[in-house]
Amino acid sequence: MKKWLLWGGLVLLLTILALGLIRTQQGQIGVGEKAPDFKLVTFSGETYHLQELRGKVVVVNFWSSWCESCKPEAKDLEQAWRDYRSRGDVIFLGVDYVDTEPEAREYIDQFGITYPNGPDRRTDISQAFRIRGVPETYIINRNGEIYHRQIGPFRSLEDIKSTLDPLLEGK
Repeated sequence: MKKWLLWGGLVLLLTILALGLIRTQQGQIGVGEKAPDFKLVTFSGETYHLQELRGKVVVVNFWSSWCESCKPEAKDLEQAWRDYRSRGDVIFLGVDYVDTEPEAREYIDQFGITYPNGPDRRTDISQAFRIRGVPETYIINRNGEIYHRQIGPFRSLEDIKSTLDPLLEGK
């Protein structure tokens, strides 16, 4: 009986390792690919489900309070959100990656972030997007496809706007 349990555990471990290797070899999600569906429950308890946001442009920003390069970008993302929010066809979602809730909330308060943010519980969302680190931002078009992938921080508010504007103008 012990042998079977040991062998079963070994097979399970090898299966998990093989699946992880396959996922790693897939690489990151590219522009033009369908965005993986996800559900984000924000720190305030609201729920956002990507498939329910179809028809809107969705900006998904992966960040963490311990990420130094996320900090300058945070102010620009917030300003962009404030500039676009009244349109009604754009939503920003912040996905807090491998962080503690108190530190994440402090970060949100420190930068005055008002767009929806929530923790990536069990790293489900970041695994679906196959991120390599933070910050990473994915802009998803109205059809649910990746329009732009930003590895590392946006350099400025103008950088964010010059990426979003052509998509919002329908170009």
